[in-house]
Amino acid sequence: MSHDLPPLNALRAFEATARLNSVSQAAEQLHVTHGAVSRQLKVLEEHLGVSLFIKDGRGLKLTDAGVRLRDASSDAFERLRTVCAELTQGSADAPFVLGCSGSLLARWFIPRLGRLNADLPDLRLHLSAGEGDLDPRRPGLDALLVFAEPPWPADMQVYELASERIGPVLSPRFTGFERLREAPAEALLSEALLHTTSRPQAWPSWARQNGIEAGALKYGQGFEHLYYLLEAAVAGLGVAIAPEPLVAEDLRAGRLVAPWGFCETPAQLALWLPKRAADGRARQLAQWLKNELRQTT
Repeated sequence: MSHDLPPLNALRAFEATARLNSVSQAAEQLHVTHGAVSRQLKVLEEHLGVSLFIKDGRGLKLTDAGVRLRDASSDAFERLRTVCAELTQGSADAPFVLGCSGSLLARWFIPRLGRLNADLPDLRLHLSAGEGDLDPRRPGLDALLVFAEPPWPADMQVYELASERIGPVLSPRFTGFERLREAPAEALLSEALLHTTSRPQAWPSWARQNGIEAGALKYGQGFEHLYYLLEAAVAGLGVAIAPEPLVAEDLRAGRLVAPWGFCETPAQLALWLPKRAADGRARQLAQWLKNELRQTT
C-alpha cells in the first residue's frame, strides 16, 4: 500500500461525491462526465486498498473508511477554498485593515499616521475603531491592536509589542492639583476618582501594585470609554487612570502630570491576526509599532 497522497483529481471526485451523495451531481459540479468520476473513485479505492462506497438500493452509501476520508477531505478542501479566496482578495492593492480602540486611535495612532505612511508606504493602512467589538476572525479586518493579558488564543498569531504600564494622571487645572502633586499615593483614597466602564480593573490593579487597599478606593464620574475619561482629566475634572502611551504627549506638553509614575500590569499591547491569514505586512507593522512604543515611553 502506498503512503503517498492519492491523485488530487481522485480526491476531488471523492470529496464532491461524498458531499453531494451523488456521482451524477459530483460530475456536474466538476464539469466532467459520470464515467470520469466513477473512474477516479476506482483509482482512489485501488490506491488506498479499501472500499469507500457500497451499493445502497439505487444509490451509494459510505463505508466506515469512506466516512473517515469524507470528514478529512471535506475539512481540507474547505480550508483550501477559504485560503484561496483570501489570497485572491488579499492582492497587493488591498489595504491592510487594522482594528483598535477609539482611544488608542485618537490619542496614539493618529498623531503618528504621517510617519507610518512615510516609513511603510506599501502598507496602505486602513484603521477601524471600536470598543470591545472588533474581532480579526471576522471578514473585513486583517489584524487587531489591543491591550490584553495572556494566554493568547490558539488560532491567533500574536506579536507582543510592549508591556502595559498604567498610572494616575491629573491636570494642573484640577482644583486639588497643588495638594496632590507632592502627596503620597495613599492621598488618592480621599479623592472621587474618574473611571471608565471599559477598563473597570485599571484602578484596582494599580492600587494593589502600590500597596493600597483596592476596596477603599472611591469612584466619582464614570465614562463609557477611555478617550472621554482622559479628555475629562485634561479638562481638570479629576484624577484618571491611563496607559502611559496614551498620555505621553499630554505629559510632555504639561496638560497632564503623573505624580506617582506608572507601573506594569500583566497585560500587553499586542498585534493579533488569524494564523490562517498570515500576512507579511503584519510583521512589518509590528516592528514599526514596537519601535514607536519604545520612543513613546
